[in-house]
Amino acid sequence: MPEHRFARAPLLIYWEVTRACDLACRHCRAEAMPFRHPDELTTEEGLQLLEALRGFGEPLPHIVFTGGDPLKRPDLFEWIEAAVGRGFRTAITPSGTYALTREVVHRFKASGIWMMSVSLDGSTPERHDAIRQVPGSFVQTVRAIGWAKEIGLPLQINTLVCAETYDDIPNIGRLLADLGVERWSVFFLVPTGRGRVLGDITPEQAEVLLEWLYDFSRTAPFAIKTTEAHHYRRIALQRANKQDSAERERLATVRRGFSIRDGAGIMFVSHVGEIYPAGFLPIAVANVRTHDPVEVYRTHPLFVALRDPDRFTGKCGVCEYRVVCGGSRARAYAVTGDPLESDPLCVYQPPAWKERSVAA
Repeated sequence: MPEHRFARAPLLIYWEVTRACDLACRHCRAEAMPFRHPDELTTEEGLQLLEALRGFGEPLPHIVFTGGDPLKRPDLFEWIEAAVGRGFRTAITPSGTYALTREVVHRFKASGIWMMSVSLDGSTPERHDAIRQVPGSFVQTVRAIGWAKEIGLPLQINTLVCAETYDDIPNIGRLLADLGVERWSVFFLVPTGRGRVLGDITPEQAEVLLEWLYDFSRTAPFAIKTTEAHHYRRIALQRANKQDSAERERLATVRRGFSIRDGAGIMFVSHVGEIYPAGFLPIAVANVRTHDPVEVYRTHPLFVALRDPDRFTGKCGVCEYRVVCGGSRARAYAVTGDPLESDPLCVYQPPAWKERSVAA
């Protein structure tokens, strides 16, 4: 297997600066709480982490400040300015609470934030607030979107796909077209954290929705990406191969995600400094307080294995799309206990898998 294109450095580093949050979202990976954990990284430890991450070299990874709600950290802007000053392209994912004011959004822009990401999990206040479990979250999130548009701060909207939101996804997409965002990230539920209490969709439903997303992307005025539904890349390739050259050119936005998955192009640092392959793949392999995150990413056996699709088992291990897709390693772990197993949400049956089944 040739060296993975993200063997030297990840594209994205998600830094969970706190788990404190005033929302109580039903799907929260972090199982967020109202108050900060006493063992969170200190201000100085956070600055030391940013300095250590410079060891990845150029081009530096992008850093996403996430949570919980990053605004619960009183030193957040000190860290943002330190990250931007060190040359990191920096994004933030605040919660849709009353702490997210016009002044705060403007300060994000002034501090050098490249993109702000907020969540909309329903096309109406009733549907969104039912997931977030705090009345007014929908209204506040839409206000924040408007404030970002006022100052030209690019926006990514994150939307959860689960049994409770499945039928509303097209309505959310149309709403976002009206709101004028730059990117829509459609997150397919992984049963971890509080997400275990929500209903999952079937592989067949996932396939239908991914097909719809591909069709919607033809006219949507923003880029569409999927999170923990890597087989969107397989669908894009299958559809493009049946179309003319103009259709194949549309693959450009999807191609940017080819071969990126948990531990391969992605690294996650928790509020207490634990290093994970991804936030939804809760296998802590080291801690930034005691280990160099650059060395961990490049050499830890789990990260190395996740970057080698030939080590995947089940049908993912023989799938002809395993390099560009690779399936959700987080969902494989959540469902089977093995991060190298097949993604159970993918309905596709690779020819090699069918032949093996017949032979058996």
